[in-house]
Amino acid sequence: MTIRLAVIGAGIMGSDHAHIFANDLPGAQVQVVCDASAERAKALADAVGAADVMSDAEAAIVRSDVDAVVIASPDFTHAPLSLACIRAGKRALCEKPLSQSAAECMTVMQAEEAAGQRHIQLGFMRRFDQSYAEMKSALDKGTLGRALMMHNFHRNVETPAADFTGAMAITNSAPHEFDVVRFVLGAEYAAISAFQPKRSDALVAPVFMVLETTDGQLVNIEINNNAAYGYDVRGELVGEAGSIAMNAATYSRLDARLAQTTGYDSDWRGRYAEAYRRQNRAFLHFVRSGEFSLIASDAWDGYAAAVVAEAGARALATGQRVAVEMPTQPLFYKR
Repeated sequence: MTIRLAVIGAGIMGSDHAHIFANDLPGAQVQVVCDASAERAKALADAVGAADVMSDAEAAIVRSDVDAVVIASPDFTHAPLSLACIRAGKRALCEKPLSQSAAECMTVMQAEEAAGQRHIQLGFMRRFDQSYAEMKSALDKGTLGRALMMHNFHRNVETPAADFTGAMAITNSAPHEFDVVRFVLGAEYAAISAFQPKRSDALVAPVFMVLETTDGQLVNIEINNNAAYGYDVRGELVGEAGSIAMNAATYSRLDARLAQTTGYDSDWRGRYAEAYRRQNRAFLHFVRSGEFSLIASDAWDGYAAAVVAEAGARALATGQRVAVEMPTQPLFYKR
């Protein structure tokens, strides 16, 4: 069965998803590309062999020749378009965040529950990354003993926009860490504190967060959107009986001029290319079979990330420790 896809958004993420489905995953076909820019939509459609281009996302979703949807449009459209997919009975792979508003995430969850089945797989692709998979496996097998702490840092070359703020580092960048830490530890957050050092210039300083889990672990997350030297994500999980740390993926080492060097990527795409392929393959299986991946993020996970991000933004603004208040997970979302 060939899955015919509507890709909504022809920017970086929409283009990457379209190429993965068209070139790397047999059984998928990009049927239509939808973007506010007709020129950008056509360029992507031509590159991946799509049959049509559109500018109306909701019209693309309800097309009879579209079996499933990839939502890679601007963040503020994610929840409304997810709701449109649920109404149309179409399954969707939605880029993170589901919404930066926990209340808006709740409306998506309520719509799924009313429909009686899950429709939305959320694009927290790090769950499919081999490094995190091995971390979780070591913990689940008992190799590390009881988990005590998890250290994380996430560094980018520079902020994506001139008006980027510390609060945006929490609501826009950190949700990847918020989600994958929950996934690895199998615990929710109880509280968050957030701090910023002082830079010598006008650029946004790193944000450093300390989170407490409901199971008594401590988690620290550094988000440095102006690290300058390259894209760099690392993590270490510390248990009572051992620890496991992520290794940076490097393919070569240069020895020259009395020095030894390795390079950094400029962004996340090379580092997580295989994770995206695994994630998208799981989505195709979900569309075909109705079986939601045990690894993938769903609307509940999107809601959880939004709740802790909202608490983190308050913690940064007030300089105080803020409780993370999560309701009981609905039975509908338990796996």
